[in-house]
This record gives sequence, structure tokens and C-alpha cells, in this order.
Amino acid sequence: MKDVHIEQLLTPVLAEHGLELEAVEIVPAGKRRLLRLVVDGDGPEGTGPLLDDIAEATKAVSAALDADDTAGAGPYTLEVTSRGVSRPLTLPRHWRRNTGRLVRVNTADGTEITGRIAEVGDDQVLLTTESEQTSVRFGDIGKALVQVELNRAEED
Repeated sequence: MKDVHIEQLLTPVLAEHGLELEAVEIVPAGKRRLLRLVVDGDGPEGTGPLLDDIAEATKAVSAALDADDTAGAGPYTLEVTSRGVSRPLTLPRHWRRNTGRLVRVNTADGTEITGRIAEVGDDQVLLTTESEQTSVRFGDIGKALVQVELNRAEED
């Protein structure tokens, strides 16, 4: 299994379902391999794909892999998953899809900012912190992760 060949095969299949291929991971799992595809997309609300979207795309991906020898002859397990909160925000579309969410940003100069994504532009993001609004250019971001909020109060 070659990541590049799988990407070339599946990118158009996923596009038909309104999804983008974010990553291809091939992990040895005993006598089998785990083929993990990380996908993303706008979904009906513009905030990412729904579980049903991913389930439908998985059927098409499986059929495409079965019809092609890209995955190889050995046994493998297919896993199609969304980006989730553990993957860093690296592209403007990741930021846009997480508007309103709390993020922790580590800038290239070592500054850490925790704030809510208020607005996303082509080259920067506006974060609302407890005390102010801060604009951060994407090029200045070292790492950014969505923060899990279990008890977020509803806004008025």
C-alpha cells in the first residue's frame, strides 16, 4: 500500500461526497494492516461532516479499493474518520469550520493564547480571549488545537 496511490485513487471518490482527504495512515496491526483515512468537509452546517456523510463515503471508498489493486493483496482494515479535536488546525478551512470553538494557540515566538475563534480571514484569525480580541496571522502559528469544553455555558 502506497499513501500516494491511495490518495490519488480516493481523492475524487471522497470529493463526490463533499469530503476532502486530510491524511492517509497505514499502520501494521498483526497480520493485517490498518488503513486509516482522515477526512474533512463543510457538512450541512459548514462546521464539518456528519457521521452519516462519513458512513456513505466509506462505502464508496471501500468499493473503490476493492476494484483497484492499490491497497495490495494482503488483508487490511479500513477506518474512515473525521479530523477530531486532537489534530492541529493547520489550514484556513480548519479554522473556519471551528468558528466559535475554544482553541489554544502556540505562536512561533513561544506565546500561548487561549481564545474563541471569532472570525477567520484568508491569512489570519481573530480570537476572543477573556480580556480582548487578538488577531494572529496563520504564518505566526506554531501549533493550534481545539479545546474540549464539557460544560460550556450557552451564549445569550
